Amino acid sequence: MDGTAVRERAADLPGEPGVYHFLDGDGVVLYVGKAVDLRDRVRSYADPRSERIRRMVERATAVDVAVTDTETQALLLEANVIKRHQPRYNVRLKDDKSYPLVQLTGHEFPRIEITRDPDDAAAVYGPYTNKGRVETVVKALRETYGVRGCSDHKFANRDRPCLDHDIGLCTAPCTGEIGREGYLTDVESVERFLEGETGVLADPVRRAMEAASQEQNFERAANLRDRLAAVEAFHEGSAAAVSGPDDERGERVVDVLGAAVAGDRATVARLRSEDGQLVDRERHALRAPDGTEEAVAGVLAAFVPQYYAERDLPDALLLPERPAGDEVTAWLDREGVAVRVPGTGREATLVDLALKNARRAGGDRDDGTRALAEVVGLDAADRVEGFDVSHAQGKAVVGSNVAFVDGSAEKADYRRKKLTERNDDYANMRELVGWRAERAVDGRDDRPDPDLLVIDGGEGQLAAAREAVAAAGWDVPAVALAKDEDGDRLLVPDGSAAAKRRDPGSGPSAPTGAATGGAPRPESTSRSSDARHRSLPDDHPALHLLQRVRDEAHRFAVQYHQRVRDEVRTVLDDVPGVGPQTRRRLLRRFGSVENVRAASATDLTSVPGVGEKTAETIRERL
Repeated sequence: MDGTAVRERAADLPGEPGVYHFLDGDGVVLYVGKAVDLRDRVRSYADPRSERIRRMVERATAVDVAVTDTETQALLLEANVIKRHQPRYNVRLKDDKSYPLVQLTGHEFPRIEITRDPDDAAAVYGPYTNKGRVETVVKALRETYGVRGCSDHKFANRDRPCLDHDIGLCTAPCTGEIGREGYLTDVESVERFLEGETGVLADPVRRAMEAASQEQNFERAANLRDRLAAVEAFHEGSAAAVSGPDDERGERVVDVLGAAVAGDRATVARLRSEDGQLVDRERHALRAPDGTEEAVAGVLAAFVPQYYAERDLPDALLLPERPAGDEVTAWLDREGVAVRVPGTGREATLVDLALKNARRAGGDRDDGTRALAEVVGLDAADRVEGFDVSHAQGKAVVGSNVAFVDGSAEKADYRRKKLTERNDDYANMRELVGWRAERAVDGRDDRPDPDLLVIDGGEGQLAAAREAVAAAGWDVPAVALAKDEDGDRLLVPDGSAAAKRRDPGSGPSAPTGAATGGAPRPESTSRSSDARHRSLPDDHPALHLLQRVRDEAHRFAVQYHQRVRDEVRTVLDDVPGVGPQTRRRLLRRFGSVENVRAASATDLTSVPGVGEKTAETIRERL
């Protein structure tokens, strides 16, 4: 949409409170906002306030609205819509999956397990920062109280106890070795420990340690000593005294928020105090486009309604600064929540603690995206897509397109494509990337545009990919990861920020091919991508992310190539004694029918299922 289209659409909107959605051609929600006056607010997008919002408006083809009775309804509706659709251009809250949790499931015989994705009906404890300590404590709980850790499938329909029972980790409720009442009593003891009663587990571990020492079983005593240390340290700092509840204010539950913003990313740390004790700590990552000097206030304004939309509000909220705008504060006031920005005293100390947690979270959760963005000279590298081509001497040519979001594989966004059969890696890469670029530009690809393309190959592949991107008019940068005798080298187009930071003395190396199966070099002439080679340290997080993307693209391409190759009908199908399985083994062993034809009888009989008679028949027929 251009400015004229936005103004025309705004003229048709009511001057009432509500929520507006910018949509692309496929109906995907790009941006959600709330407004006291929908007409005036949408009209303001005719002159976008930032480059990112300008790109959003250009990509949008329609604006939809939902009218509400009050500003508060608009605020909460906006939070719900953002959480549901996760629009690309909004500040978006993402669940913190960085730290492990311990859950006791809601089964008839609950099981204990460490998880990052708890069940809805489970009792959940944590999060905890030290996974090794959590594993030690959970094992100690199971040895002490025999709570099961097996899957439902393993638990059901058993005739005898499993190995966990034999080694003392489970009391085997699956076969009736313990009744439900006795089992639930043990589960209750586990709950008491996880809720903070350290002695429930520390005391029996200490007694076992002392007994092992008296029996001169010093190795076991040492192991139990280490376990006791982990148990006693498990709750350290998790329920520190803060103060008693404020009798004058009547505030029993107080939440403390701290926020840190780095580029277009933000982290919000939340501390919860109940009856003067810190009982909960957690951190949340958000996307924070359009960072400004008021970034923290804007992040808080977005976080508070989204987070508390499905949770009970505290009696008071302590913040480092007031949220941007008046809507959030007014809503909290109407809900009876006291909002304070303390300057000194105990409450200010708590806010400082929350801020330290928020700032530390950014470094703890380095997924490589920020490092990669810095290396390549981009504002962000949150979404990276990798490309690779696989074939056997120009036969069964396929391409892979994998996606990584926030440093993790987004397998729902993987795509693969059969390509024109030819022994030309550069042309194949140009066709593959061109297919992705054209679909994106035409609006036929339901995936968001990536921040960066990673090409598996050398200068030739990178040049071909960039040609395809330019031909389609797709504004997405590309780099390549090439292998040479010194390891992996990053190839960055000359003139970019990363190319200007190239290592001194690092010159270009020969291009590498992307074909598999022993294919020769491409037939087309080698071409230059005007790229600079840059070496990164082996432990550089950007290199680790690039390698994960490259390796996954390669794996996905080879997997598809093998499937397509095995499905291709060849003259081997007409050879007596060669069935589908033997045909697949031959093609996997030799790569192509031509290589099977050139193989000796000895080579052929080395393939499982091929005897001397079959080998002779193959040689005669081929």
